[in-house]
Amino acid sequence: MAKERRRAVLELLQRPGNARCADCGAPDPDWASYTLGVFICLSCSGIHRNIPQVSKVKSVRLDAWEEAQVEFMASHGNDVARDTYESKVPPFYYRPTFSDCQLLREQWIRAKYERQEFTHPDKQEPYSAGYREGFLWKRGRDNGQFLSRKFVLTEREGSLKYFNRNDAKEPKAVMKIEHLNATFQPAKIGHPHGLQVTYLKDNSTRNIFVYHEDGKEIVDWFNALRAARFHYLQVAFPGASDADLVPKLSRNYLKEGYMEKTGPKQTEGFRKRWFTMDDRRLMYFKDPLDAFARGEVFIGSRESGYTVLDGLPPSTQGHHWPHGITIVTPERRFLLACETETEQRAWVEAFRKVVDRPMLPQEYAVEAHFKHKP
Repeated sequence: MAKERRRAVLELLQRPGNARCADCGAPDPDWASYTLGVFICLSCSGIHRNIPQVSKVKSVRLDAWEEAQVEFMASHGNDVARDTYESKVPPFYYRPTFSDCQLLREQWIRAKYERQEFTHPDKQEPYSAGYREGFLWKRGRDNGQFLSRKFVLTEREGSLKYFNRNDAKEPKAVMKIEHLNATFQPAKIGHPHGLQVTYLKDNSTRNIFVYHEDGKEIVDWFNALRAARFHYLQVAFPGASDADLVPKLSRNYLKEGYMEKTGPKQTEGFRKRWFTMDDRRLMYFKDPLDAFARGEVFIGSRESGYTVLDGLPPSTQGHHWPHGITIVTPERRFLLACETETEQRAWVEAFRKVVDRPMLPQEYAVEAHFKHKP
């Protein structure tokens, strides 16, 4: 009898919507919340365990199932739960996938089932109001210490500001929503709630690194920034659909990591630098947490004269790492070296994805006033 019930639960995985985790979309979920009626992956089941007042989980394959539990799962399932718990998700709200950090997935699950933010839109005020202020821990540019700073986001002014003192009249920095990006970087920042915010200052990328002890707070900030970007883009591109705009609200980096590089004359030694591929900007830093890049390289498309080659010219000297990459731009060649062949392959794949993509009209404008830095 117990085997039959387990088989019946396994058969439910074949139904439409149940073949992927209800919360992060990971394939082949092996767990279920028998109080919510959803099939979930192992990783998300761990988050569900932390909200036992809402969700109780079982292994689909290993645990014993009662008849009433099987019937409940059969009458619910992932599609029914989505219609219920995700009925009013704002278009700008970030829906995490299995490749996203633990924090984003946890707050998405808590927002759906515990706080029921997407069945009661009045609970969305913290990120939907168009204005938000509060304190975040911000990393100091020079000393690396995290200090409490007041941040103010205002859609009306189209900016995010922060102040060095509570009573300061003038902000230390004004970041335009137009050029702003935010991405969670827990490993790099060294805090599970670490958020990297970038903006353009004099056409150069500036990084700031922040966190909040409360996971809900920092994810609310993240979604408030996405909301501000969404509303800015709706005005800037009045004919665009939500589906066109949502991918532009925030972006994760295509790739990051250490490589060695040499200067434009290619006669000096190679130096180890931290590289970040952000859309078509390849930036390099002395340290991953530097506020400003040492240099930025625009990577256009193949039609515009950009190519990526395996290896380095035969005469190249001075690199310690053996696995080379040559980036050819209309102006010059950039020589890079990776420590392992796996890293080199990953970087080449990331570069080629960018080079193979045709340039958009606005990207030609970026290229035109982009200054290649040595």
